[in-house]
Amino acid sequence: MGRGALPPVQALWEERLRGGSHWSGILRRGRTLRLVALDPGANVAALFYSSERSSERYNMPDTLKAQHTAHLTAGCVCYSDMGRILCAITADSCGWHDPLCGLTDETLLARRHGVTSFQVQRNQRLVGAREGLLVELGKYGMGERDLVANINFFSKVTADHAGGLRLAHGHCLAGDGIDLRFEMDCIVLLHAGPHPLDESPHHAPPDVLLQVHASTAPAPDDPCRCRCPENERGYINTERLYA
Repeated sequence: MGRGALPPVQALWEERLRGGSHWSGILRRGRTLRLVALDPGANVAALFYSSERSSERYNMPDTLKAQHTAHLTAGCVCYSDMGRILCAITADSCGWHDPLCGLTDETLLARRHGVTSFQVQRNQRLVGAREGLLVELGKYGMGERDLVANINFFSKVTADHAGGLRLAHGHCLAGDGIDLRFEMDCIVLLHAGPHPLDESPHHAPPDVLLQVHASTAPAPDDPCRCRCPENERGYINTERLYA
């Protein structure tokens, strides 16, 4: 297991997300989604949309500037573009998740690993995160114009002295996990593929375990709520929606 692996929970359901594949579902307010890396080097591209009104969705700039950070970890929340809290990171054994670097696509994967197709490789073909998430968006009546900046869970990216971004290898260990407590009913899209800056010559993204368990409403002294005054206001906005 990874360093500081998260404690066991009573899962309502769980599913293994195969490396290189994509998934979507609706997570209700009062539920927590746990992502667990089953091998080292996992990366999960994620997007969040309100299931009530899909035009409200995760907003990367607001999430980062409101919390004065350039990476996400326990105590952080994910803001919608309406100033509400979609979900909160309540536990995290990695300590750093990348919100900046975007998605792989079929062009990038073809350049690194060669061209594959369903006609030849069938389900073993390489699917970029962009294409995979577009498939999932289509299930909810959305499309390319709804594809916004994503989060890459389990990946750490740092900047060098010249301003270039570099992927920190060895950051995610087997058994590392993160808990996302949902404060709104959300459409959740996931792709368990390599990070865009991962230049490994071998395409072998690890599987990730998805577990959902019940969670209680955040208390007045909840660490995510109390991280900064902006988060307190975000929770007030969210609670008014469900009042």
